[in-house]
Amino acid sequence: MEFYFPTELGEQLAFSAAVLSSLIGLVIMFAPMITFRLFGLQLRDRRDGLVLTRSSLAGFYLGFGATALLLAQPMVYLAFGASFALAAFGAILSILTDGGATTRNLLLLVVHLILSALPLIYVFGLV
Repeated sequence: MEFYFPTELGEQLAFSAAVLSSLIGLVIMFAPMITFRLFGLQLRDRRDGLVLTRSSLAGFYLGFGATALLLAQPMVYLAFGASFALAAFGAILSILTDGGATTRNLLLLVVHLILSALPLIYVFGLV
């Protein structure tokens, strides 16, 4: 089995979003305390917080990114992009209702928008 690297520009953009998501997931999975420090968060009980971070956060980024890389199908990229679009919507909702318009949250919103836009513009044929 060979490693598949896309030849079309649109699919390369979607592929790079999956690579970025996987890399973010790896950082969160293996260095969760760095992730907490980057977002200015502290844990009261390390065990519960690290389990939640590694399973939910890292699992989503790494699992979905790796799946998109391995399968490289338009419908997988559609699900990948739609999931990150909903994550961006959640960030917007929190920024507007919870007063969370901080630099860190805006940076996370931009990352989610990029991770959603790249696969979606490929799937919908805009590139």
